[in-house]
Amino acid sequence: MPSIKLLSKELYELIAAGEVIERPASVIKELVENSVDAGAEHITVEIKDGGITYMRVTDDGCGMSFDEVPTAFLRHATSKINSKDDLDEIYTLGFRGEALASVTAVSKVEVMTKQKNDEYGTLYHTEGGEKILHEKSGCPDGTTIIVRDLFYNVPARAKFLKKDVTEANTVYQILQKIAVSHPEISFKLIRNNSAVFTSSGDGKLYSAIYSVFGKDFANDLIPLDYEYNNIRISGYTIKPLYSKGNRIFQNFFVNGRYVRSKLCAAALENAYTNMIMSGKFPACVMMIELSASNMDVNIHPSKAEVRFTNEKDISDAIFFAVKNAFVKNGLIYEFDMKPAQNYTKPAETPRNFTQMILTPVSEIEDKEKEIAEHDRLYGTELKPPVKEVYDPKNDRTFYRNSSAPPRDNVAAKRHSEIQNDVRPDEIHENISETQIHENLNRTVQTEPENSYKYITENVINQPPQEDIKPYEDEPPFETEFPDIKVIGEAFGLYVICESGNKLIMIDKHAAHERIIFERLKSRNCRQYCQNLLTPVKLMLTSEETDALADNTDMLADMGFQIDFSDNQLVSITAVPTFAMELDIENIIQEIAVNLILSKHDPKSHALDDILHTVACKAAIKANDKNTPEEMKALAEQVCYNDSIRHCPHGRPVMFTVTKYNIDHQFKRT
Repeated sequence: MPSIKLLSKELYELIAAGEVIERPASVIKELVENSVDAGAEHITVEIKDGGITYMRVTDDGCGMSFDEVPTAFLRHATSKINSKDDLDEIYTLGFRGEALASVTAVSKVEVMTKQKNDEYGTLYHTEGGEKILHEKSGCPDGTTIIVRDLFYNVPARAKFLKKDVTEANTVYQILQKIAVSHPEISFKLIRNNSAVFTSSGDGKLYSAIYSVFGKDFANDLIPLDYEYNNIRISGYTIKPLYSKGNRIFQNFFVNGRYVRSKLCAAALENAYTNMIMSGKFPACVMMIELSASNMDVNIHPSKAEVRFTNEKDISDAIFFAVKNAFVKNGLIYEFDMKPAQNYTKPAETPRNFTQMILTPVSEIEDKEKEIAEHDRLYGTELKPPVKEVYDPKNDRTFYRNSSAPPRDNVAAKRHSEIQNDVRPDEIHENISETQIHENLNRTVQTEPENSYKYITENVINQPPQEDIKPYEDEPPFETEFPDIKVIGEAFGLYVICESGNKLIMIDKHAAHERIIFERLKSRNCRQYCQNLLTPVKLMLTSEETDALADNTDMLADMGFQIDFSDNQLVSITAVPTFAMELDIENIIQEIAVNLILSKHDPKSHALDDILHTVACKAAIKANDKNTPEEMKALAEQVCYNDSIRHCPHGRPVMFTVTKYNIDHQFKRT
C-alpha cells in the first residue's frame, strides 16, 4: 500500500483552484463580486479571446493598502468575517477568501490598487501563485486586476475550455446577472476592444432589465411587491401569455446574489398553474430578501446555490407574491397593433436591430471617390464607412409590397412583371420587406428618383434614458369596463363588445371553459346539481369505487352525486347541468383514476387534468348559436372576474384595443 503523505503547497492549491475556477467566467464572477463588495459605483470588464488570454476588471471601490495586497492573495484571507458567529450574518457576495488565491494559482495576475487617502498605489504581480513584484506605483483610486493566460500551468484543464465565442458568451451572461442584481452600479463589458454591453447604474431595476434582456422582455413584465413572514419579494414576473419555452429566463436573487434554486422555480411555476400553455415556463427577475441567518450560502464552491431554513415560507412568499401581482395588474391583454408614426418623436430602435439609414447617393459617391484617391496616393486600403449599400430601386420585393404606385413607366412595367414571380429566397438578408415599405413610403415619394440609398448598420442595445411612457396625447388605459355593449360575433367564435374607449374581443369557448373550470375547482357547483330521471350505472374496480366513496363530499361540491349501495355497480344519480350532455360514464371513470393517482393530495395536478377535461367538453363550442343575452352574460363574467383571463390550458380569453389605437391605424390622430 502506498504511504500517506501531505500534498505539496503547489499541488493542493491547484486542486483547490479547480473547485472555484472552471473557466474565464468563473474568474470574472469572483473578481466582479469582490468589486461589488468593495463599494464600487463603476465596474469595467474587458476580455480577449473569450477571456482565456486576457481578462481585466477595473473598479472605483475602496482599494487595498500596500501591506494588505500580498495577504489578499493567500488562501482563506478575507475582510468579510472574523468569527464563526459572522457565518450566520453574511450579506457580502464573497467571504471565504478563496477567489484571489484560486485565480493566481492557475494564471498570471497583475494588480494595481489604491485607497482614496493614500499618496501612492500598489503594483503587485504574481505567476502561478508565486510573487514576482510588489512595489508602490501611481494609479487611480480603486482596483484593477489583470489576468493573463488562464490555465497556462494546467494544460489538462485548459483543453476542456470551449471556443472563444462560447467562453465570451458565458462571461457576458455572468455579468448580466450581476448587473441586474445591482442596478445601482454601472457595468461595462469590452470584448476584443469593442464595447458590447453597458448598464446605466441609475439604481432602477427596470432599467437594468431593459439593458440586459431587451425592450420586448421588459415590456412583458409586471411588478412584484409582497412581504410574508419577514421575507420580502420584489422585482418583476412575466405575464402568462408571454411565457417562455424553457427556464433560462427564471432569475432568482437572494440578498443580491444570483442563485439556482429548484424550490424557487417550483413555487414560481405553481403560481402559474392553469395559466400558461403546456410546454411553456414562466420567467422572472425576482429579488428575495430575508435575514442572512435564515439561509446558508456556504453549500456550493461558487456559491451558486443556497439552502433555506424554512423552505415552506420561501415557497409561500413567492407563490403569493406572484398571485398578488396578477390581481393588481389584471392581466388584460391589448392587441399588439403597430402604432402610427409620431413625426414629433423618433421611433425607438429595437434591440440588436439592423437599422436602415437613408443617405444621399451623392454623399456615398463622394466618399467612394475619396477612398479611391487615398488608395492611389498612399497605396494603402482605407475601409469604406459602410458595410453594405442597399438600393431600393433594384429590390423586387419593394415594388411588390409598396402601396404607392410606381413613379415611372419602367417601374410600372417591372411591377406588373414581378407581382406573381417573387420567391422567398430573393428577400434581402438584412432588411425585411415591411421595413423597406414603411421607410420608403415616408421619404422616397417626396425626393428625386435615385437621390437616396439605404445603408445598414448594426445598433447595440442601450438602456432607456428614462422610464418608458406612452405618447403624451394618448389617453390613459382604463382597466374597468363600464356599460358593456355586445356588438356581435365573428367567425362563430369571438364575441365583440364595446366598453368605454375600448373594443373587447372574447374567445367564447376559452372563456366559458375557464368559468366552468373555476366553478369545479372552487367546489361550488351544488347549485348546478341536476337529478337524473334514470341513474347511470357503471362498473368499476374496487380501487376505483373506494376512491370515489372516500371523496363523496368533494364530488358533491363538484355537482356529482353517486350511489354506492350496489356492490357490483355505482349509480350516478345527479350531475351538474353543464355536464348533462357529456359522456358521464367516461368522466366518472377518469375522475376515479385521477383520485387514485392523487389520493394523498386531491388538489394536485392529476385532478386538475380531469377538471380541464370536464370544463373543455362542457364549454360552448365554435359555431354554437348564442343569444345576445347569453353573450352579454358571458362578457360580463369575463370582464368583471379577474380570474377569467386564461383558459385552463393557458390561452388568453380576451384582448382589448383602445379607440386611440384604432384612430392611429386610420391616421385620424
